Amino acid sequence: MPATEVIMFQESDGTVPLIEWLDKLPEKVQDKCLVKIQRLEEQGYELHRPEADSLRDGIHELRVAFRGMQYRMLYFFQGKQAVISHGLKKESVVPSKEIDLAVERRARFEHDPLKHTCRENDDEQE
Repeated sequence: MPATEVIMFQESDGTVPLIEWLDKLPEKVQDKCLVKIQRLEEQGYELHRPEADSLRDGIHELRVAFRGMQYRMLYFFQGKQAVISHGLKKESVVPSKEIDLAVERRARFEHDPLKHTCRENDDEQE
């Protein structure tokens, strides 16, 4: 069992922002993102630069680069869980509005974790 359980944030309507974002990316970028998520499972709080970094207000980023483009997946910790809020393509710095969105999602997650939890095998059960 991994040291850190990685889950994806799910909106109230059942959509999962990270999956929607990943689906729009080239396959090679998707693959690199999935490797970073696996590294987060393995390393948890111990994952640091260049693979991950702390932003602000308890929000962290998984860092992926491909052909000169920078991709980020924003996440936060809940105990031994890492909850991935969403992903973005980074132009220069991660915009404050993206960090604010992750902070807001963390608050909703803390209020009702079951409602806002998407695990990989949820899709397999449908």
